[in-house]
Amino acid sequence: MRLDAPTGSWLLFYPSSWSIALAADPGALPSAYYLLLFGCGALVMRGAGCTINDLWDKDLDGRVQRTRKRPLVTGEISQRKAVVFLGGQLSVALAILLQLNWFSVFLGASSMFLVVIYPLMKRVTHWPQFVLGLTFNWGALLGWSAVHGSIDAMICLPLYTAGVCWTIIYDTIYAHQDRADDVLLGIKSTAIKFGDDTKKWLCLFATGMVGGLITCGINSGQTWPFFASVSAVTAHLIHQIYSLNIHNPTDCKTKFVSNQTVGFILFLGIVVGNLIKSYKKQDNTKISSAHL
Repeated sequence: MRLDAPTGSWLLFYPSSWSIALAADPGALPSAYYLLLFGCGALVMRGAGCTINDLWDKDLDGRVQRTRKRPLVTGEISQRKAVVFLGGQLSVALAILLQLNWFSVFLGASSMFLVVIYPLMKRVTHWPQFVLGLTFNWGALLGWSAVHGSIDAMICLPLYTAGVCWTIIYDTIYAHQDRADDVLLGIKSTAIKFGDDTKKWLCLFATGMVGGLITCGINSGQTWPFFASVSAVTAHLIHQIYSLNIHNPTDCKTKFVSNQTVGFILFLGIVVGNLIKSYKKQDNTKISSAHL
């Protein structure tokens, strides 16, 4: 489950937390119940994804320096036990999902196809990070539907697009840790595809992320704290990309982990921005009353 490396769980959780916060009524805090539920779901589903990944990649992991000590590779855990454990993880995830409305249950269940096929993508395409983005940001759709029982495409789709671009950024950086081993093994990734032009590509996807966030903010009537947080996220991305050393695995890992900060900054901006909405509404009401 990689409980010793929680960054992946946070990166899976944040898109749903953004969506839940955006779905809150003006002047209201996001639902603590849904945040807790999705937090538990992110922890369990990220763990299930790791189990699936380890089952698919048992033979490959033994030939990569960073992954050669994983329990299925060393024989510490048998494949049979791993499958049984995966069944337990998915059962818990299903129990969590069933706490939501039926629209969200079917929407959440539909993401399982992406969860299962993602580990295979690095064998067939240089864009497995794109598939991971589609998978990891499903919560941007699911969080809103959990609150409202439907999806507002004008808000959720730009948020989802921004999240996909974000995932391509941080997972490309992460993939540079294994680039040399992956080339030898014939494994594909955006790190290999982008090569020495990685920073140019990351700038492109950073632009896509910021553009998606701004569109989402405008469509949802967000206030200045949200756009201030988007500015802070933009500054973080610029610094992250500018200072990145793709040939230094330690730096790549540090930059990858720093994306937890990106997720939190944006969540905080949405929450505070939503609280400001109530004051803005009160001011508009007072102005209208004065005119009358």
